[in-house]
Amino acid sequence: MARKSRILYALVLFFGLSALPAHAEETFPFPEALRPDVDFWVSIFTRYRTDEGVLHDNRDLAVVYERIDVPAGISRQERNRRVKKRREALVRILQSLAGGKRDGLGAEEARVLALWPEDVSNDELLAATKRIRFQQGLSDRFREGLQRSGRWRDFIEAELTALGVPAELAALPHVESSYNPDARSHVGASGIWQFTRSTGRRFMRVDHVVDERNDPFAATRGAARLLAYNYSITGNWPMAITAYNHGLAGVRRAMRAHGDTAYVDILRNYKGRTFGFASRNFYVAFLAAKEVDQNPERYFPGVVRESPTVYAELKLPDYVPAEDLASALGVSARHIAKYNPALQPTIWEGSKHLPRGYSVRLPASMLQDPADTVLASVPKDRWQSDQLPDLFHTVARGDTLSEIANRYDTRVSTLVALNGLGSRHRIRAGQQLRLPAAGPAPEVVAMASAAPEPPEPEVVAREAVPEEVPKVEEQEPAALAGDIAATAVSSLQTALLSDPSDYTVADDGTIEVQPLETLGHYADWLGLRTQRLRDINGFAFRTPVEVGQRIKLEFGDVDAETFENLRVDYHRKQQDNFFRKYVITGVREHTIRRGESVWILSLREYDVPIWLFRQYNPALDPHRITPDTTVRFPVLEPAGDF
Repeated sequence: MARKSRILYALVLFFGLSALPAHAEETFPFPEALRPDVDFWVSIFTRYRTDEGVLHDNRDLAVVYERIDVPAGISRQERNRRVKKRREALVRILQSLAGGKRDGLGAEEARVLALWPEDVSNDELLAATKRIRFQQGLSDRFREGLQRSGRWRDFIEAELTALGVPAELAALPHVESSYNPDARSHVGASGIWQFTRSTGRRFMRVDHVVDERNDPFAATRGAARLLAYNYSITGNWPMAITAYNHGLAGVRRAMRAHGDTAYVDILRNYKGRTFGFASRNFYVAFLAAKEVDQNPERYFPGVVRESPTVYAELKLPDYVPAEDLASALGVSARHIAKYNPALQPTIWEGSKHLPRGYSVRLPASMLQDPADTVLASVPKDRWQSDQLPDLFHTVARGDTLSEIANRYDTRVSTLVALNGLGSRHRIRAGQQLRLPAAGPAPEVVAMASAAPEPPEPEVVAREAVPEEVPKVEEQEPAALAGDIAATAVSSLQTALLSDPSDYTVADDGTIEVQPLETLGHYADWLGLRTQRLRDINGFAFRTPVEVGQRIKLEFGDVDAETFENLRVDYHRKQQDNFFRKYVITGVREHTIRRGESVWILSLREYDVPIWLFRQYNPALDPHRITPDTTVRFPVLEPAGDF
């Protein structure tokens, strides 16, 4: 009777979605084992609104305990309280059932037990007490996303197809952002494709003047390239799509552990350190989004996709203030900003000019004259041969971002945007903050055309061949970030999503040395003397640390989490500095010949830093490289002026 009740409940809950067809042999395999998961996400996308959600088992998604109201008007604390109260009640019921209680059940106990198979064990019920998760509904956002998607759908499908990527992957932005171009995640992902800064820079321009992650057209080109690259490494779409969220290095580790095509086993059983709910569910959420996207009338009767806008483009021959171009067009700068979301606030606040060579996009109906005529109407003396310079402030001990903003007559949000800060609450002494050029420039502010270089390290780490211990990283797309009461995914896990390097502290207090790191760096982050680290590791004076080497740390006033955050901030800064100077314009393959070293090739022949080389070769084990191995080097070009 319990099994029948469970089946009936599932059929009612998911509106008969178990009738969805299986296509095990198609491009996007949909085996029976994944059906409950896909049904769950279809239900989240189509049945439940954002002011409600469900408590469910985070492993067996067919087990949905109950619906909870979470009205938008209540505080986060109140929402957390409601979720916590019902979670605790369910824990008590499951604990009672796990104790062997099967007779004399109350109504709630009987209902919960009926959700499980008749032969469910007490141990399984006890384990389930730790797997209760809240998922917010998304039906209203999904409907809005379906409507918005029409603006870019034809373009997206064409771009995907041009790179050999299945056009059905146009459904992925539903999972990532609900097709909202203004979507921003708590870990800094941005745009309809939710690129992080580090990953985005591999495929597009991302800086304080232009951030193409926010442009659906530019970001789509980047997403198509990333998905095609993922597929070239993984060889199947379930893992290529999972890698879009989890990172290639982590997915390759899973494939080595379970098999290259064992995607169901990986999604069900892989125990990667941070292979959590979002990563496990990314592929099945995509399958659900694809089902709804391809059958909108079935789930949202009457929904109509918006029509695409016909655009005209004005390619700027030189730098020009935004207000001057707006005046020539007879529109406000706000109108230009609306249709060019990649252009950063620095332009509209007057800190930067519209950049040379940039193609300003506007609806064709807004242009009364041909593009050449419009550009010619801008006074010649308003065109500039150089970009406005950057201004910098060096953070002093005790400084806060709000105090710095007040000092330079700007806003905290402007400083956050200018510097790509992950948090407005975390800056450190010695840090260089970029300022709006339009503000005052007192003596403590340095003027420059690019960010200052970091000081030379005390001892340079030798580029030895490291052991591959890739960092497994996870970001939470909008659709999968519904656990209001759960701990948020650490920004450490997502700060450098495309970087396979391991920046974490192991349980035994050791770390793996990464490129650009020295004992001096570690001592500074720990508040110790460098000699102390030499002593506990048995290093002679001036002995350099080697990339890939494991060394022991000592923690006191600085804990492991703080150390990790300082370490990631350092590497993010190094990468930021690099991408101010260079852009990636392509990828070049190289077949290793006998006697060649990838380290020498990277540094001397291709002039590519080791950390960037590893991003393009996440599955490579340098210890086992053999002749005829094919590796990838990004093609770099000077970034030019901003």
